[in-house]
Amino acid sequence: MEFRLLGPLEVLRDGRPVALGGRKPRALLAILLLHANEVVSADRLIDALWGSSPPGAVGNTLQAHISQLRKALGGKDGTASNGRIRTQRPGYVIDVEPEELDVARFEYLVESGRRALAGREVEVAAGLLREALDLWRGPALGEFAYEPFAEHEIARLEELRLVAVEERIETDLAAGSHRQLVPELEQLTAEHPLRERLRGQLILALYRAGRQADALRVYQETRRALVDELGIEPSPALQQLERAILIQDPGLETP
Repeated sequence: MEFRLLGPLEVLRDGRPVALGGRKPRALLAILLLHANEVVSADRLIDALWGSSPPGAVGNTLQAHISQLRKALGGKDGTASNGRIRTQRPGYVIDVEPEELDVARFEYLVESGRRALAGREVEVAAGLLREALDLWRGPALGEFAYEPFAEHEIARLEELRLVAVEERIETDLAAGSHRQLVPELEQLTAEHPLRERLRGQLILALYRAGRQADALRVYQETRRALVDELGIEPSPALQQLERAILIQDPGLETP
């Protein structure tokens, strides 16, 4: 069975979607999956699902949604008797193996890719990072974007996704794909204008593509944005990159 949160909530059994029911059961499953293999109290689930306006007999309503999900998911062996969702005081826990949950798989692949890149295993890192990014089918938990229970995790996953993109770009720069990277980096820096690492990657890609003047222009634009928006100068790493470009440091060439 596959549990997917990197995009619309989706559960697959033998490659086929599992019917999960309406919005409340789907939200309930999302909460449990965000805390997979951990007990989530009934009070916490009720607060996340209904906030300050729970329905009458809310405990029975919660149990009904749990029962619905149990029937839909069954157990690890496909039977309802060996349920995925167990009652454990003071609430419920869903049993999920790491390889079954796309979030866990994504985090593992990103960390493995970063270690490979740090060890200069560029091709290995590129493969791992691309595999991680391919798990995304849209915004994480997109249907719950405005639900308080999902806000923190959505922000965390989107940040990790962007880090994975930056790491993947590092592998492409190391492989000499600077010309092909320029359009992508221009779009990314437009979306994240204060992200210094992306700005530095764009500056380096432009320089390696023989566009020294454009690289220096992007640096000055970056400096103005940081000073105007945050009141800070570029990081020492970015300032060092500018100095290296001005003297055409051979160390900037493709490894």
